[in-house]
Amino acid sequence: MEAISRFFKVEEHGSTVKREILAGITTFMTMAYILVVNPGMLSAAMGKAAIPSILTATALSAGFATILMGIYANKPFALAAGMGLNAYFAFTVAPQYGWQVALAAVFVEGLIFIVLSLTSVRSAVAHSIPNSLKHAIGAGIGIFLTFIGLQHMGFIAPDQATMVSLGKSALAKPEFLIAVFGLILASVLIKLKVPGALLITIIVNTIIGMVFGLIDIPSKLFSLPTLDYTFLKLDFHGLMNAGALGVIFSFFMVDFFDTLGTVTGLSAKAGYLTEDGKIPDIDKVLLTDAVGTTVGALLGTSTVTTYIESASGIEEGGRTGLTAVTTGILFLLVGLFISPLVAVIKDFVTAPVLVLVGYFMMSTFFEVDFSDPSEAIPAFLVLVTIPFTYSIADGIGVGFITYTLIKLLSGKGKDVHPLMYVLAIIFVLYFMYLGGVF
Repeated sequence: MEAISRFFKVEEHGSTVKREILAGITTFMTMAYILVVNPGMLSAAMGKAAIPSILTATALSAGFATILMGIYANKPFALAAGMGLNAYFAFTVAPQYGWQVALAAVFVEGLIFIVLSLTSVRSAVAHSIPNSLKHAIGAGIGIFLTFIGLQHMGFIAPDQATMVSLGKSALAKPEFLIAVFGLILASVLIKLKVPGALLITIIVNTIIGMVFGLIDIPSKLFSLPTLDYTFLKLDFHGLMNAGALGVIFSFFMVDFFDTLGTVTGLSAKAGYLTEDGKIPDIDKVLLTDAVGTTVGALLGTSTVTTYIESASGIEEGGRTGLTAVTTGILFLLVGLFISPLVAVIKDFVTAPVLVLVGYFMMSTFFEVDFSDPSEAIPAFLVLVTIPFTYSIADGIGVGFITYTLIKLLSGKGKDVHPLMYVLAIIFVLYFMYLGGVF
């Protein structure tokens, strides 16, 4: 134990080995729902037969990246396939280009991030983005996930006149009632600060679904891990045919700012931020995230990113990489052998989790300074554009362009970091590309 304590500098961070391990267990319990939700999300694009492979890829990539974060960056941050990013993969890119092309785009994006992280370009850009937009991006992704969760519940449905409306036909269905029960149950558990509230809700809703015959009882509880459906199934040729620049750029922007907002928030919570708001060793954190994304794509999952749920372990006193290593080991021990259980879980079971993940992410929006319209209006536009366009990248682009223009035209152009002007121009070109201008 002494050697472990010295390696992770546990005492220097005012913690203990026992506290770090307990914090790691807490983080795992809080984010273990991804082992169920991610296969469910990606199987919408890959097919139900892919669930065992997606689960293995999810567990392996999460375990590898989180352990690497602990050992290399010595931070208590856990990583896994990102919520919001998996939705973008499954519901935007894959339906248009195919999931193999989407995996190839994630892989290339990861390689680009590795280069940018090694050259410190990524951290330079990170420090150039105003806090108001950082907070708005996280909140916008949260509303996007809530929107998807409400769709899975059946609470909202398509409408020719208004685009969306109340899903009246679902209100009396048992699946909807179970989903509502899960939403209330999870909310109460969160209020009572029960660790693993979201995971407990998934388990309870699954059991209820089985009792009422809505979910099949699996013939076995455990199985050996497999990657036969997804491993190295990247379609680079299709990526080029699909217009590689647009697809890769979209993943790039979504991943970049999702990770940035999460790392900033977690660092503030853990007390890492310097007086000028910078994050020590951010290059190591971002490089770990980039390597995790690249490995995850090879295994067969969407972009791997740092999880805001790591805050639960930080709340328990986790301050070093030992917390992350503990979480990563649990992902490997638990996640690799439960595919029969995951395969039977339906959307109405996980829908309440998506709704409440949106609630957690929405809290960052209250950090926006509403006394300054030049900060608040672009942040607001990010918040609403992400769910309304069903695209995280589009929402980010709208925010960057409007922030830069409003500041410039109101005589506050000097307050904008030079890199923000570059990013705004890039997004203008991006929208021109989407609009078919070139």
